[in-house]
Amino acid sequence: MAKIDVNGLTLDYELIGDEGAPPLVLTPGGRYPRDTAGVPELGAKLAEGGYRVLLWDRPGCGASDIAFTAPSESVMNCEALVGLVDALGMKDVTLAGGSAGSRISLMAAARMPDNVRKMTIWWISGGPVGLAGLAWFYCGDQIAAASKGGMEAVVQLPSWADQISRNPKIRDILLAQDPDEYIATMQKWGKAFAYSDDTPVPGMDEADFAKLTMPVLTFRSGKSDMAHTRETSEWVHRLLPNSTMVEPPWGDQEWNYVSTFPVDTAKRRGRFERWPLIAPMLLDFLKD
Repeated sequence: MAKIDVNGLTLDYELIGDEGAPPLVLTPGGRYPRDTAGVPELGAKLAEGGYRVLLWDRPGCGASDIAFTAPSESVMNCEALVGLVDALGMKDVTLAGGSAGSRISLMAAARMPDNVRKMTIWWISGGPVGLAGLAWFYCGDQIAAASKGGMEAVVQLPSWADQISRNPKIRDILLAQDPDEYIATMQKWGKAFAYSDDTPVPGMDEADFAKLTMPVLTFRSGKSDMAHTRETSEWVHRLLPNSTMVEPPWGDQEWNYVSTFPVDTAKRRGRFERWPLIAPMLLDFLKD
């Protein structure tokens, strides 16, 4: 475990694999930390395959700090990723991420296209209902709590319990917010997830996708996946100049299946616990 200051935030991260190996950044989804079941296990397989893997806690996740000055949570996280890569002196990086991690990887790559060698993405969040669910998941409960009981109610939310236990400073940061300003920020951050017929990924436009000329391995989402719709993955694939679309090593009902799993870091259970299954396909794609 290590910490580094990036853009005024202290980020928690870990590097695994040989020090001189090519760098690869693995970004999980949701507000889950880097030690969520399946993430370090996938990272270990990629490290065994010859990469120096960076596992990190995004702002608002795990043991990292948070701020509320960015135009959206996704922008805050992708700019943190760009800053972290720069602060660690990483060159010619590979980006890999699922769910929110795919969105953050895409947005970060658009900000540093000359420093990204290859990218692989899966479970790309999208669709009208899927994105509306994200707005509530990330922002709705915050607004409801702040409107009823101010910031004291916000810090009691289950969505902050894990991070506060890992980084007690988060409680102080939250309590320092003005409730009305916090609600306004959450409304703005929620709006950033609004569905648009112009782009499959909120925060990205066609010009951003056009910058991503590096090879990209795009996993097709399941037809039954309403959080990461198949149409979204296919739309992203069409917009990327150099994307290869493949079927994942799991069935159509994967998201519905893993959504029933308990989230238990100690017992290595959770929605990402089957991510290591994609390691062979990733390593094959990443070969020169």
